[in-house]
Amino acid sequence: MTQVARADGATSITADSGGGFTYVHGHRRKPHLHPLVTPSGRTLTAVEPADHPWHRGLWFTVKYVNGDNFWEEQAPYGVLRHASDPLVVTGSRSTALTGIVDWIAPDRETVVIHDERRIALVPLAPDAGAVDIDVSLTASIRVELDRTPFTTWGGYGGLALRGRPDWTDTVLRTPDGESHERLLGVRAEWIDLTGTVDGAPAGLAWFDHPENPSAPVPWYASTRADTYGDAGWSNFANAAFLWDGPLTMLAGLPLRFRYRLVLHDGQWDLDRLATAHEHWAGP
Repeated sequence: MTQVARADGATSITADSGGGFTYVHGHRRKPHLHPLVTPSGRTLTAVEPADHPWHRGLWFTVKYVNGDNFWEEQAPYGVLRHASDPLVVTGSRSTALTGIVDWIAPDRETVVIHDERRIALVPLAPDAGAVDIDVSLTASIRVELDRTPFTTWGGYGGLALRGRPDWTDTVLRTPDGESHERLLGVRAEWIDLTGTVDGAPAGLAWFDHPENPSAPVPWYASTRADTYGDAGWSNFANAAFLWDGPLTMLAGLPLRFRYRLVLHDGQWDLDRLATAHEHWAGP
């Protein structure tokens, strides 16, 4: 059974089998999802870590919109705000939030992008549930989306995840069967981040839709916090669709992104991951 609860500008959707999430839509800087929870109740995400306080669970934004920073929250910066509380729609197999988000320039008046988003919880199995993200951006004026080019860091923008720091011994896996500590612009249809949470294995498989911009997307991800100059576990991942360069949006022409994030208990093998991706995205 799926349960929905609303409180203090946030909506929680959970399932008896399939885990769940809380969507903080009332945040004044960026709406975000935290926590993301596996079916056994293990939280995977972190919010506002000291090294990057603008990292909040799972969120969607880009670094620059016409040169204005919408990523880091150091003045002057742009914000994302819901035009109104999202609607909750319950279907036969999923429960979803739908709403409109305004991307507002640093002057706090100019809306440069309207963002129509749908976030759904789809129970899959006793050990897994999916969070489906569907975001369509429509610019009100001609805009250029851009990033900081990668040197020792950079390239990021789009949907991003920050995992909890005590999600330990994490490994990033890709469809070729390789395991990674970092991914720097590696293109892949999916990645899987699995480690130990609360004494047991748990992970998150992240699927990129084949019709997304830059698909298969270049991933910017790391398991180790020494990426940020500290010891420990950073568990950061980003579907970095701007890795190779800026993208221009013309007014009125939507740009759509679709992702599935599978919250799973235990460690999934490559065959199960590949089958789950194909079932969602097609061959």
